[in-house]
Amino acid sequence: MPKVRTAGLVALKQARQPITCVTAYDYPSALALEKAGIDVCLVGDSLGMVVLGYESTVPVTLEEMIHHARAVKRGLKRALLVVDLPFLTYQLGPLQALESAGRLMKEAGAEAVKLEGGAQLAPTVALLRQAGVAVMGHLGLTPQSVHAMGGYRIQARAKPEAARLLKDALALQAAGAFAVVLEGIPQALTARVTRRLAIPTIGIGAGPGCDGQVQVWHDLHGALPGRGPKHAKAFGGQFQAQVLALAAYAGQVRGRRFPGPDETPA
Repeated sequence: MPKVRTAGLVALKQARQPITCVTAYDYPSALALEKAGIDVCLVGDSLGMVVLGYESTVPVTLEEMIHHARAVKRGLKRALLVVDLPFLTYQLGPLQALESAGRLMKEAGAEAVKLEGGAQLAPTVALLRQAGVAVMGHLGLTPQSVHAMGGYRIQARAKPEAARLLKDALALQAAGAFAVVLEGIPQALTARVTRRLAIPTIGIGAGPGCDGQVQVWHDLHGALPGRGPKHAKAFGGQFQAQVLALAAYAGQVRGRRFPGPDETPA
């Protein structure tokens, strides 16, 4: 299958073919993502919560993003590699954003970066594009602003906020973004924004009206205990399978059944 590039995602939108996007944080997950034929691999700052155990994405550093993105890059061939710019590595201005994005590209092999925010970031997106950096936007429920938003809640329910979000999406498109993630917004607004934009929309908790969907690796696999977010669906029970495998291993060690003849050198 041909390599996925940003222009190819626009072609998928025009062909009305849904775009698949999944997060990955290490080499094995990247290999599996490739084998499954996923279009876009996002190394999200969600790794702070699902891999590093932080309470939010806010503490994630640029060095942590580079570390995980490097590992993911080694497992990818076809999928487009998009890496999140973490909190306060781009909000201070376009030049800070360019330096941060440059590190993700040079040190980790990122093919595009993602940032959270609307029209106020249009100058940043424009500068990044002028410098040759592909940019994906992110609107609606923006996790880096969780404290300012008062928690993980559906955004843009009221008409003024919905109108502002549409203006933000159009501003990001005009500045040169190649796609926009829509998270945690009503599905009617999702459909409206998707119709207005020439670039693809990628949804998470925004209903089926987007041009594609993105989900977090650990939510898809049931890799953490308890129920995942409402918008997620577990297509496997990885956490319980791991617990059972570990318990079986411990039982065999304690019962002196492992290692056995097959695992023991002559």
